[in-house]
Amino acid sequence: MIDVHCHLVYGVDDGSKNIGESIQMLKEAKKAGFTDIILTPHYSYYFHVPAVEISERIEEIKKASRDIGINLYQGNEIYINSTLVDDLNNKRCMTLNNSKYVLFEVPTRNSPYNIDEAVDSILNDGKIPILAHPERYDFVQSNPNWLLDYIKKGVLFQSNYASIIGRYGESAKDTVKKLLTHNMVHFLGSDNHNPNAIYVEMPKILKKLEKLIGNNYLKKLSVDNPQKILNNENIEFVLF
Repeated sequence: MIDVHCHLVYGVDDGSKNIGESIQMLKEAKKAGFTDIILTPHYSYYFHVPAVEISERIEEIKKASRDIGINLYQGNEIYINSTLVDDLNNKRCMTLNNSKYVLFEVPTRNSPYNIDEAVDSILNDGKIPILAHPERYDFVQSNPNWLLDYIKKGVLFQSNYASIIGRYGESAKDTVKKLLTHNMVHFLGSDNHNPNAIYVEMPKILKKLEKLIGNNYLKKLSVDNPQKILNNENIEFVLF
């Protein structure tokens, strides 16, 4: 499996606190079956460590984890803002593995007034927006069809593995089931922030997901589509 969303870089956001925690999470990820991880620290008003500094920390983690055998790539989870594309082009933050894919998030509790502007700016710059964990947003929980117009525009969606076991509440659990069964999810990610968290629950999570959507769709979301991000290839999808 390939994890496209993880807060494993230490000391840059609300994820890993030190390199020891980073290494522990990598060991847990390996045991869970992950071969590759895109590291996506928050880039927002509160967390804005420059991409060059994050790159240096990733190199430290790579050196300290050579015997674990997981491939690591750089990215960001970018909080929606009016300078998003400018920040990307000036390397203040990063696309996923320097590809055309941009992982972004919006406010959890309020429908974002500026999402159309941000999505259009990403698309007009030749990049592909991926909205992180849509099932966690109140406005999606109350109306999952809110996402349809954005799918038609070319926005892709990454749901969190642990939503299926209620990690973010029953509303998120119910919503991710609806999204998955209507082919409205294009990637799954751990969004893991700490040791002894999501990665150690993966056996239970995968069992529930396979029962809900079947092995083929699960593989598409956890291996095939994430690999296309790493290869900077287009992702084809059909709504049903």
